[in-house]
Amino acid sequence: MLPSRSLTLDDAADLLFREQCRRQLQRTVEARMKYGFCRVSRPGLDKPSSRVFPSTQAYREWCVANLPAYLGYQPAPPE
Repeated sequence: MLPSRSLTLDDAADLLFREQCRRQLQRTVEARMKYGFCRVSRPGLDKPSSRVFPSTQAYREWCVANLPAYLGYQPAPPE
């Protein structure tokens, strides 16, 4: 519950986060394990083959050609 005094957005967010943590700690360990992980398909990485690259540049080129951008293996845009 939020106190009645005037709070900044950061204070309110902090209190809400703490309340969420308290609620989550009331769950069983099994429930926390079940809902505590997000399973994501990683196309190009989940295949069992092993890869060896002759250079970092070759690895980066393979990432650009074979992995989707949402996995975060693409080069950063220039600033």
